[in-house]
Amino acid sequence: MHRESIYKRYTPALNPPEDDNDPSYWFIFHSDNLMVEVENNLVKIPFTSDFSQLNVSLLRKVYMGTVDGFSCYCGELDPETAPEKMVFRDLRSLYSDLDEDIFLLAGRAIQVVNWDRTHQFCGRCGTPTVTKDDEMAKICPECGFISFTRLSPAVITAIVKDGKLLMAKHSRIPGDMYGLIAGFVEAGETLKEAVQREIMEEVGLKVKNIEYFGSQPWPFPNSLMVGFTAEYESGNIQVDGNEITDAHWFTADELPRIPSKMSIAGELIEWYLDNHSK
Repeated sequence: MHRESIYKRYTPALNPPEDDNDPSYWFIFHSDNLMVEVENNLVKIPFTSDFSQLNVSLLRKVYMGTVDGFSCYCGELDPETAPEKMVFRDLRSLYSDLDEDIFLLAGRAIQVVNWDRTHQFCGRCGTPTVTKDDEMAKICPECGFISFTRLSPAVITAIVKDGKLLMAKHSRIPGDMYGLIAGFVEAGETLKEAVQREIMEEVGLKVKNIEYFGSQPWPFPNSLMVGFTAEYESGNIQVDGNEITDAHWFTADELPRIPSKMSIAGELIEWYLDNHSK
C-alpha cells in the first residue's frame, strides 16, 4: 500500500485556539457536494481568515484541527449558494484535482458533517445533544447516551485461481465496470470470517490463504475498507443475482474496465498485475 497518510500534513484537534486569526481551510458541503474554489483550471479548498466575506450562512461547523499549521473546519450550507469563483463538486470527481492528502481529509470532513447533522438528538430519549469537549462525540445531557462518529467496516478481496483474478459486475455500478467482491462486516464476525461469508454469498466460492493487504477510509458514505488477498479453494461461480450479476476469472491481459486507484480495489488489482502478469 502506497497511499498517503491523512496525518502527513494534518493534526487532529477538538477545540480551536482562542486567538485564531490566521487563515483557515474550510471544507464546506451541500448535499454531500464539496465547495471548492476554481480559478485558472486550479481547484482549491477555500482558505480565508474571514469566512463571513464569502456571504454564505453555515447551518453548522465543526473544528477539525490543523493542516500545515492552519486551522481547518468542516460545515454545511443550505440552500446551495456557492460564492463567486466557487462551485459545488461531487467529492469523487475531485480525486484528480486535489492533493491526495487533502482529498483524504475532505473524506474525513464529509463524514464528520453527516454525523453532526444526524446526531442532533439523542437516539435513546430524543433530547437535543451537545458536542463533547474531550472527544469527537455527542452526549445527551438528559440520559448521558454518547454517540461517536459512525464508521462501518467493510472487506474487499482479490481472489486468484491459477493466475487468474475473479472480477464481478455489481448491480449498483452502472456501465460495464467490473470490481472485486466486497461487503460490510456483520456483528460478531472477524474480518476474515466476513471475507469468507461475502465470497460464498455473492459468488458461491470457498477461499483459503486469506492475507491482509491494507485499509482505506472510504467516505461513501462512512466506510473503512479493509483489503485482503485470497486463493481459490473450491466451488463453481454462482452469482447471487442481487448484488452480483456476473463474475468471471480473468487473466492479466483480459481484464475488463476496472476501478481507478482512487479506491483500494484499484490498488488490489494493481497488486494482482504486479504479481501475475507474464
